Amino acid sequence: MGIAVPFPDTQPAGYEWLDDEPPFDPARHLQLEAPSEIVMLADLGYDDAEIATKATPVAASSPFRVLSDEGAEILLATARQLRGFVSPANDRIENMLRGACYRSRWLRDLCISQEVSDHLEAVYGIEIAPHPMPLHLGHMNFEPNRIDTAIDKWHHDTLPLDFVLMVTDPADVDGGRFQYFTGTKAEAAELAARGETPPDDRVVTPEFPGPGYAIALHGDMVVHRAGPLATLAERISLVNGYVALDTSVDEQSRSADLISVDDPNALYTEWAKMAAWRSGDRLRRLVDDLPFTDDKDVVIDRLSDAIAEAQAAVEQMRAGEARLEHYGG
Repeated sequence: MGIAVPFPDTQPAGYEWLDDEPPFDPARHLQLEAPSEIVMLADLGYDDAEIATKATPVAASSPFRVLSDEGAEILLATARQLRGFVSPANDRIENMLRGACYRSRWLRDLCISQEVSDHLEAVYGIEIAPHPMPLHLGHMNFEPNRIDTAIDKWHHDTLPLDFVLMVTDPADVDGGRFQYFTGTKAEAAELAARGETPPDDRVVTPEFPGPGYAIALHGDMVVHRAGPLATLAERISLVNGYVALDTSVDEQSRSADLISVDDPNALYTEWAKMAAWRSGDRLRRLVDDLPFTDDKDVVIDRLSDAIAEAQAAVEQMRAGEARLEHYGG
């Protein structure tokens, strides 16, 4: 496992660690098993040219086990302790928790676990690292306060890669199922423009055998949601983010969307560090392999490309809040 940006040694203002947490023990708290099926982006209708620029050609996996029974129990207890820190409702989701890895050491160590990252590398088929922005680590979705709305509307994620893990037992919840669309983002946008959502015959609803099971997802490319509840009940899921260590592929994050969602005490510093990591890596590759040439335009283009993401981050931060994208329903 590589590291893109190390997890910070200090917490942002306003965050305190939970008391009396058990230490995270991979030998006791993990029970990693391989998925039985992998769905590719091509299966969803993406063409070779678009796939070639993305982190991985993998779209999604079938559910697979991540946590042992003990690990699942600790995660549920941790989520219940953290429920009081949920963010204000937004246009896409009513009850979610961000920045949880600045509050729970157990959750932090799970989300940056080398064992889990190594396991997901085998699923994605590429070298990955936990997302450089800790706000994307240990994100939790909680049930809404009413049953006439989806827990999380149809959307694609603001980060490239993630897993979605059931914290509560799906067998105890009436509705609230995770679903994904067997089509492209462009198709989902066309449906939304007509006031429609993905039709049932093009929706996959994976069966999670229990708490502690997850599905690996190419979150930026796969349109998905957490559906509405049929009966009000506790329903919690966890999303943990990753990036490809190959910085030549598309960045695939929409950090500007987070301005309306995330704590500014953490967001801007995390965002700047991620942009600096990717641009720094591209600059190092330019140092290593830029050939001698009298074509200054080639040199300018290479240099401009290397620093483009850092420049874009500066411009987006200055521009301010962006609309949180989704496809309705």
